[in-house]
Amino acid sequence: MMRSILVVLAALSASVVASAAPPLEAYGRLPTIEAAALSPDGGKIALIQAMKDGRVLTVVSIADQKLLAAARIGQPKLRDLRWADDRFVLITTASTEMPMDMIGEKVEWNLLTAFDIEKRKTTVLLEHVSDGVRTMNVVYGSPVVQRTPDGTVLYVHGYYVVDRTTPALFKINLTRGLERLVKEGGDATRGWTVDDNGEVIAEEDYVNSSRRWEIRVLRKGRTVQKVTGTEAIDAPDILGLTAAGDALVVAVREQDQVRWRTLSLADGTFGADIAPDEALTNLLLAPGSQRMIGTAFVGDEPRYHFLDPDLQAGWDWVVRACHGDRVEFVATNADRSKILYQVLGPATGYAYGIADLSEHLLTPVGRIYADVDQIAEVRKIHYKAADGFDVPAYLTLPSGRQPKKLPVIVFPHGGPEARDRIQFDWWAQALAAQGYAVLQPNFRGSSLGMAFAEAGFGEWGRKMQSDVSDGLRHLANEGIVDAARACVVGASYGGYVALAGATLEPGTYRCAASFAGISDLAAMLRQELRAAGGHSSIGTRYWMRFMGASGADDPKLNEISPIKHIDRISVPVLLIHGREDPIVPYDQSSDMAKAMKRAGKPVEFVSLDQEDHYLSRGETRLQMLRTLVEFLRRANPPD
Repeated sequence: MMRSILVVLAALSASVVASAAPPLEAYGRLPTIEAAALSPDGGKIALIQAMKDGRVLTVVSIADQKLLAAARIGQPKLRDLRWADDRFVLITTASTEMPMDMIGEKVEWNLLTAFDIEKRKTTVLLEHVSDGVRTMNVVYGSPVVQRTPDGTVLYVHGYYVVDRTTPALFKINLTRGLERLVKEGGDATRGWTVDDNGEVIAEEDYVNSSRRWEIRVLRKGRTVQKVTGTEAIDAPDILGLTAAGDALVVAVREQDQVRWRTLSLADGTFGADIAPDEALTNLLLAPGSQRMIGTAFVGDEPRYHFLDPDLQAGWDWVVRACHGDRVEFVATNADRSKILYQVLGPATGYAYGIADLSEHLLTPVGRIYADVDQIAEVRKIHYKAADGFDVPAYLTLPSGRQPKKLPVIVFPHGGPEARDRIQFDWWAQALAAQGYAVLQPNFRGSSLGMAFAEAGFGEWGRKMQSDVSDGLRHLANEGIVDAARACVVGASYGGYVALAGATLEPGTYRCAASFAGISDLAAMLRQELRAAGGHSSIGTRYWMRFMGASGADDPKLNEISPIKHIDRISVPVLLIHGREDPIVPYDQSSDMAKAMKRAGKPVEFVSLDQEDHYLSRGETRLQMLRTLVEFLRRANPPD
């Protein structure tokens, strides 16, 4: 076992890994290693590290652990890190500032930057497209890489601006610094699929007004096959290509489940069924390609199936070598001789590692949270909701305390169509370190398969809400927690659950804390309608499916909107919201705070400047955690 690569970077990261860091700072700061990427040749690793004065990109040689290049990248909101080739590292960041002085509803835009490790030069892409083409300088989706005699080429999705803005496909030669428009889309265009040779082989369209979707198979720019249908929300989605490159892999909804199926590029017919969605969570793709190398189900125990038997054998060895720790696959290099992975265990902590499959050697990269040397126990539990529905959940227990009559934080996830699992959750771990048990329920509507999600349709604020509080009652009946010492905390949809806990379920919780929570469902839907130009969209239809509403004027929304039931609040409420939130409008919290103050209810409202929906900035993320813990200690002391 070699020394950690992170040791090589100690001089750069001293401000991050100070030995006497306060406990809350250890969790609340951005991760010491926020992202990692393995180079195609397997000889280098790129890391994004958080510093007090911003993020730093470092590139290290794996063999001799020498620092090859470094660049300060300021304080952008990081979204992705990957290699284009062995010379260029690609960094995707996010901003809510409107490009080109445009106006409209606040949304998040992604920007793509290339760092040349030979010239130590950073270049923002899509700023110099040839032939006078105007672009919005933003991207969406993942780039496809083609290596040609003329240089390394990227195919990226962006936006083309003429008299209006439309989706477009661009070709960027990183080596030569050339950028050009390849395809201009229309209002219905969702995107294109590009093969390893740089040929555009498929296009996805969706017409919102008619709910009609279309997948067109292309050959030399012309449509040769076409598949169409109608879906209000769950239109088919191209996930990638088969290993042979002769078919698309498409997620298709069939009756009560989504299935991953192949769509032939030869005749446009659906073929083999890979698996239903409850059996898969990720299609694993070759680096820089759309071709699949395997599939994954990343649940409590991650399961991976690789098409290459040697890669499968190598992965199985990595799992055995980690001696029962939870191991997640991150990426492989081009010839599949090395694997970048994440590991979570009592000895290793939460960390990155590199496996050399030919040498059977594991090289630790470093802990993702350098100062967290003790991980609280996470237990998987099940309980029955009031109507008998089985709810899987996770209980994080504070170290050094017997699991009896503990103070508890009920911490539902966002989404709502998301899920919790056994993993390192910095919120839950930070609260457990303060002495609280933390309950994370996968209420109906969570993404545990289509049938489980469908059980939540129409149950927003109803059974989706009572599923959460039923978990509290279960733990109290088991004697593990003290129901009189329970608070509910959540973000996004979880923030709604917290506010609904204080309004729709009075007497259940001792306090409630909401980060970016929804308080007024009708106002939320109206905002979505404005963003869609006043028309129903996939987004509004998605929300209405869970809310059980016919539109923004449906009186049912008032029944489950916390802002309409402030008179029922009898406990302290904490509201926190980022001013730059593009997902849940800032007004959802500010209006709730104003209404509570007018009614004389106990409320604290904290506004986070320059922060988004995801707590992407280290300073405001730590501010949020400190504010939350101070509030909980006052309202529900853990001692």
